[in-house]
Amino acid sequence: MEKLFELFYQSSGICTDTRNIQKDCLFIALKGDQFNGNIFATQAIEAGAKFAIVDEDGFADNHSIFQVPNSLLFLQSLARFHRDRFDIPVIGITGSNGKTSTKELIHAVLSKKYNALCTIGNLNNHIGVPLTLLRLNASHDLAIIEMGANKPGDIAELCNIADPTHGIITNIGKAHLEGFINFEGVLKTKTELYASVQQKGGVLFACMDDSILMNACQNYPLPLITFGSHPDALIVGELAYLDPFVHFSWHNHDYHSPTLHTHLVGKYNFNNFLAAITFGNIFQVNPTDINAAIEGYIPQNNRSQVTKTDKNTVIVDCYNANPSSMKSALESFVDIVEGTKTVILGDMLELGSDGLSEHEAILNFCREHELHFITVGPIFKGLNDKGYTTTQDLIEQWPTIALQNQLILLKGSRGIALEKILPLL
Repeated sequence: MEKLFELFYQSSGICTDTRNIQKDCLFIALKGDQFNGNIFATQAIEAGAKFAIVDEDGFADNHSIFQVPNSLLFLQSLARFHRDRFDIPVIGITGSNGKTSTKELIHAVLSKKYNALCTIGNLNNHIGVPLTLLRLNASHDLAIIEMGANKPGDIAELCNIADPTHGIITNIGKAHLEGFINFEGVLKTKTELYASVQQKGGVLFACMDDSILMNACQNYPLPLITFGSHPDALIVGELAYLDPFVHFSWHNHDYHSPTLHTHLVGKYNFNNFLAAITFGNIFQVNPTDINAAIEGYIPQNNRSQVTKTDKNTVIVDCYNANPSSMKSALESFVDIVEGTKTVILGDMLELGSDGLSEHEAILNFCREHELHFITVGPIFKGLNDKGYTTTQDLIEQWPTIALQNQLILLKGSRGIALEKILPLL
């Protein structure tokens, strides 16, 4: 198969979708439940691809289209082969919540000094990770690779491709329980990152306030770099206030930062900031540049964004949701000193048999803290009389609700599409 790897180095890059063909690229025909890339190989060549890789009989011509046993494994093996050509730090990031925000914050900080390759968006799966690594070139000083998982073994698979030298798990929570079965399954899978970094003889990073992660790190005899509010951490942070944006300071040995004013909301982002600062410190980024990166970072893609409309102030956090992230968002929302507040909650998907009890726990939290709430999704609707089955149902009933002069939190799984109600807020 390595002979065919040379096709990549004769091409302009990788493409897996004929709608995005770049001139002289290498097209790799992938398959899914709803598509078969093999049937588009000839079309890809006609559209400008220099070569194509297929894995079914009848498509290869051994001139510009070549057959392999499995196109996906070819992509992953090529990515590992390419990654091994670079003797640079590769930072692996995983976690139940906050990994994309942490990845982007680390990238913002390290980019003050280095040319850092970084996962685009949340392309963090068995296809996205290899595609990211195949963007590596001689100009890059390091790589920041986000790794997602929804079933046992996923992180080990991604580590076999990325071979990280540094590893951080943002947290271990109740996410994708449908695939993991239970919390222990999540913990075992996420810590596969630690095992991989250990094999590499690398460095681990962990929040000292997180007893679960600190205990897990003890199983891996590696240098451990810590951060958090604990006074013994290398980077110690102090949360100043939420308005709803996070304002905080940090110190390390003799350096004490001023209060930093950020564009992210939620107390849960406090440790994400500290993680980025810690990487900046270890990679010797000037503290002034670290602070500028933290204060200059502006979130995208419905992640902890604050939108001020003519009627309300809206915290948009509806890219994803699970019990851990939703409870953290609600706890932070309670802490914000503001006037009238409302939470609009969407169902948390992929929780399996725990789904009903976890949704009930969220509603109980809202009731205990006297939060005015509206829910969207069939699971929540079955548990309360303030629920709507779909976002469209809520939109149609909006004239009877009409929120004004409020701080509103939108939090739900991506599949609920709560962002559709933003024009009404």
